[in-house]
Amino acid sequence: MPQNMLVSAGFQDIISMGKIIALANQKGGVGKTTTTINLAASLATLEKKVLVVDADPQANASSGLGVDIKVVDCSIYECIIDHTDVREAIYTTDIEGLDIIPSHIDLVGAEIEMLNLDNREKVIKKVLAPISDEYDYILIDCSPSLGLITVNCLTAADSVIIPVQCEYFALEGISKLLNTIKIIKSKLNPKLEIEGFLLTMYDSRLRLANQIYDEVKRHFQELVFKTVIQRNVKLSESPSHGLPVILYDADSTGSKNHLALAREIINKNANWK
Repeated sequence: MPQNMLVSAGFQDIISMGKIIALANQKGGVGKTTTTINLAASLATLEKKVLVVDADPQANASSGLGVDIKVVDCSIYECIIDHTDVREAIYTTDIEGLDIIPSHIDLVGAEIEMLNLDNREKVIKKVLAPISDEYDYILIDCSPSLGLITVNCLTAADSVIIPVQCEYFALEGISKLLNTIKIIKSKLNPKLEIEGFLLTMYDSRLRLANQIYDEVKRHFQELVFKTVIQRNVKLSESPSHGLPVILYDADSTGSKNHLALAREIINKNANWK
């Protein structure tokens, strides 16, 4: 049945919209970017159409997916500040079905430039609106802060993945992030949900890692992903080659963990919208 007939028949829900998932934690070094790159690559390998939005001025997700950020002439910054057409900022990657909107160091100053904008918390939502139905998943790599750009990302998102490092102080600051999510849900984005807490850098040999795992499970119960991302040398090496781990070493633990996470997310969202 043609799409316009579906709409007129009242079947708007059948027309798919991509799910926008932000990866956020204001604590640095917890594996946000590593998860974004490798989850995106795994979802694309499982034949989903995926877009990564690099919303971190460090642009590590961009370089980790093979984008030479020195030659990028259109990034998320231009879309936010200059209202450039978002399609001009989309770059392809080495994985079929995986695209990226890269970041730029200029994004550091964007928060100041955005202060005078109308609806300044909804700029990224507006940027992504024209393309949200062209992808199955849009993953936003947030910067390690709770500033205006991260607020924009959470306002644009349907859900948020919170990576939690299996190390001491892992839960420190999470209450602040959860409070921010609660405020955004009540004031800016009522549909925002927690997709899940993801335990990263897990080493089963360490008693501390197991204690953290148990503590996170006790706190957040069914919101914790069954998949755990283990410590893995190949996972750490792959970004320096501009490759997701699935292209760098498909048989590595890091690759298998992220494929398992991708499958878990696909299964969880089977009936989404």
